[in-house]
Amino acid sequence: MKEISRRQFITTATLTTGFVVAVQPVFAKVITTDSKGLTAGAVKIPVKDGEIPAYRAVPKTGKNFPVVLVIQEIFGVHEHIQDVCRRFAKLGYLAIAPELFVRQGDVSKLSNIDEIRQVVAKVPDAQVLSDLDATVNWAVKSAKGNAKRIGITGFCWGGRITWLYAAHNPQIKAGVAWYGRLVGNSTELTPQHPVDIASTLKVPVLGLYGGKDTGIPVDTVEQMRDRLKSSNSKSQIIIYPDAPHAFFADYRPSYREQEAKEGWQKLQAWFKQHGVS
Repeated sequence: MKEISRRQFITTATLTTGFVVAVQPVFAKVITTDSKGLTAGAVKIPVKDGEIPAYRAVPKTGKNFPVVLVIQEIFGVHEHIQDVCRRFAKLGYLAIAPELFVRQGDVSKLSNIDEIRQVVAKVPDAQVLSDLDATVNWAVKSAKGNAKRIGITGFCWGGRITWLYAAHNPQIKAGVAWYGRLVGNSTELTPQHPVDIASTLKVPVLGLYGGKDTGIPVDTVEQMRDRLKSSNSKSQIIIYPDAPHAFFADYRPSYREQEAKEGWQKLQAWFKQHGVS
């Protein structure tokens, strides 16, 4: 069999349908948002070495839409992330979630969380930031997006990326990071973490964290808070004392309806306050 080149692989890659194997069975409270009045589905984003798949949702009529980048968990751009895009589109946004692991592997077909982590561990931050730059460019030039009204939100792995991309791209008006890791060792692939860029961050980011998150200790969240005090970003962090990790993920047992709904309302208010919506 002829070996597929990296460029060809990226170009032919497709989005996940449904939920990833590793999170089965799906929690009974999963939220489903219809696409009535929307243009929603898979698109291709031109990047430096080919194309990457993404999920885009936007109102069917209108133009000059505020843009929101929706950044995936380690499970990829599966049905939950796609649903979040549709929720944003119902609010009048052009929402887009690029598949940021596609070069390293297809996590949707993996049933073991450790195998998924091995794929994600190979993803360089520089690649992710570049792909998000390309996604912003596509949204503005090819999808009726407003270059002056761009926000970003991400969950878990995507929460960490939200902080980093807000520091990387001053074009971003505001970000909301859901329980993203804040500290870590500096490596070739992950040279910086949110705590490292906090003191120079200019873009206002709202961090939403769980007080009972066993993977993100509260002391690291407080460390981030202290660093943010010396920045000019007006960033804030909210800790929900009784919430675990992934409390927004309605397809998982970690879902906490009250905190999730309150966080979603705070996101909307944050985007409005800082000129995204």
